[in-house]
Amino acid sequence: MQKSIQTFTQRVGMISSLLCVFLLLAPGLGIAVTPVDSPPASLQRAKIYLAVGDYRRAVEACQRYLDRAPSVEGYVYLTYVYHAIDGYLSFLAKHDEWGKVGQLALGLFSEGTRDIVDPPDMLSRMAKELIHEGLRQQFDLTAAMANRLDRSAVDRLWQELADWKEAHPQQWWASVPPQWGW
Repeated sequence: MQKSIQTFTQRVGMISSLLCVFLLLAPGLGIAVTPVDSPPASLQRAKIYLAVGDYRRAVEACQRYLDRAPSVEGYVYLTYVYHAIDGYLSFLAKHDEWGKVGQLALGLFSEGTRDIVDPPDMLSRMAKELIHEGLRQQFDLTAAMANRLDRSAVDRLWQELADWKEAHPQQWWASVPPQWGW
């Protein structure tokens, strides 16, 4: 019994040593080692997509995050992206920037290289109404799902969002509250 405990302890020590060596050598070998507390790659991408106005990809990145780790935060993050698109859309309409509304519509409706030879043709004002209505439906749906999981967490996250919007009224949709850790 004593011998088996000693053997077990030696093996654990050897495995720990090998793991330490691997973690030290991994970056030099081109192997990415992500710390546990860093934000998931899909959220990091979503933050970049929001910053550049690529809202379709921001939605898709948040959907991937939610698929991998269903949580109240995941639903709130996806709801936020819908909310951000609507905020940007309202800002553009308020400032009569209909060309940019058309660009937003193209970005949301893009189907890749097919659009080069068969572009979606839509009037910007009509696109605004279609996008707004679709966003409202998705927003309501994902917000309800988040509330079913944990209403107090949703309230906390939306308060952080309200503070963020108040601090950045002209561009809040281009990023996320820093507390969210994307």
